[in-house]
Amino acid sequence: MQTKYRHSLKRQFAAACITVVVLTVTLCIVANSILLEKIYVRNKEKALINAYKEIYTAAYDGDLQEENFTSSLQRFAIKNNVSIMIITSLYEPVTVYSNESVDDLLRDIRGSLRGTDPFKKIIEQTDEYIMVLKDVPQNKTEYIEMIGNLEGVCMFLMRTPVESIKESTALANRVLIYVGLISLLLSLMFIFLFSKKITKPVLELADLSKRMTGLDFDARYEGRSDSEIGLLGNNMNVLSDTIRDNIARLKSANIELKNDNEKREQIDEMRKEFISNVSHEFKTPIALIMGYAEGLKEGIDDESDREYYCDVIADEADKLNRMVKKLLDLNRIEFGRETVSMERFDVVSFLQNAVSPYTVIAEKNDIKIGVAPMAPLYVWADEVLTKEAFDNYLTNALDHAESENQKRIDVYLEMQENKVKVCVFNTGKHIPDDSIERIWDKFYKVDKARTRKYGGSGVGLSIVKAVTDAMGQECGVSNVENGVVFWFTLETAKPVSEEK
Repeated sequence: MQTKYRHSLKRQFAAACITVVVLTVTLCIVANSILLEKIYVRNKEKALINAYKEIYTAAYDGDLQEENFTSSLQRFAIKNNVSIMIITSLYEPVTVYSNESVDDLLRDIRGSLRGTDPFKKIIEQTDEYIMVLKDVPQNKTEYIEMIGNLEGVCMFLMRTPVESIKESTALANRVLIYVGLISLLLSLMFIFLFSKKITKPVLELADLSKRMTGLDFDARYEGRSDSEIGLLGNNMNVLSDTIRDNIARLKSANIELKNDNEKREQIDEMRKEFISNVSHEFKTPIALIMGYAEGLKEGIDDESDREYYCDVIADEADKLNRMVKKLLDLNRIEFGRETVSMERFDVVSFLQNAVSPYTVIAEKNDIKIGVAPMAPLYVWADEVLTKEAFDNYLTNALDHAESENQKRIDVYLEMQENKVKVCVFNTGKHIPDDSIERIWDKFYKVDKARTRKYGGSGVGLSIVKAVTDAMGQECGVSNVENGVVFWFTLETAKPVSEEK
């Protein structure tokens, strides 16, 4: 529904058309009243002068009685409504063309020549003729009259009524009024029929601009005009699309800025939490090192006690060293300082080589460790980062492997579509359900007392999560019968022979 405007284009268009019609008719009437009579009189004067020239030529050439001259003069008199009388010096008519009586014409000639016939004004006077404006009482009519005396040849009188032009002017003005009224009615009909067509695209553009001010950029100009209005409508469509795209980009930028601010706040919180956790984790080993170092400083006579103190200091220092290394590795991976270099390698051979160094530690703790036999399987991954993730799984399994019978760690693969799942199983207690999602957080420990016993830092699994995220893979944990399975995925690759 289009908006109704107080000063609508329809009203303005109607007012403009009506004003033009009224002004045109008025100007025509004014011009007709003022100029038409003057122009008419001037044309009659020229016609009388031209007729005088013909009479003058015929008189001195002796052609006043010639048929050609008389016919021409008669046609002129009829065409221009002119009364003509040519007489001799004895006042005998030679030629007469008039609706008036001959006696009236002769009387007027005598009166004019004697100067007794009154007139209103002299229009033009020469030695041969005089042209005046006069009233004829007999028929109460105003005339333009020319009287001349061609010495030794003839005298003439020509006159034409002026009153008819006044009547014509009044009639013309009435006609103009009628024409004006008809034009006005036609204009109103034209406005009614065509104003909607003319103003519709403009009103559409007005409503379109109003909707755009309300940020409604779905509004479109649908007109197909090739005029300036069509060009304006198309430009407004382009403007609407441009503003919408810019607002979309601005909103995206605002969201990114908001996310950046949230991320910055999150990083600040993580930094505070990290400092708090690191301080807490470092506090115990540092306190032990300081305590046992002071014991050594005070002097211990017993050789076995002195050796025990030194072992504790060395063990706590080693724990600090390993924790610092893991924190540095985690920081390097999480903040993108570690470049991921994807390469193709055999994951089965990789696992066998990765497990080999841990067999001695496993045997020392009565843990049976092994890799399930499998044909070579190629994957795409960063071998160094994969080794770091696997080592953290394996050391975690060694620390938590428990069983009343045989403690066991199994390393095996599970095939998926375009992926392989690397699994590390260890016998032992299940992870509580409320801790499964949190074990990937830095410094989170399910059993803090036990973790302290084997020297865990709570960072290893965070490193695994950071490594898999960096390679675009997944990691997870599941409670199974008799133990726990930790896993991460790798992208499989075809053997070289098949790729060729």
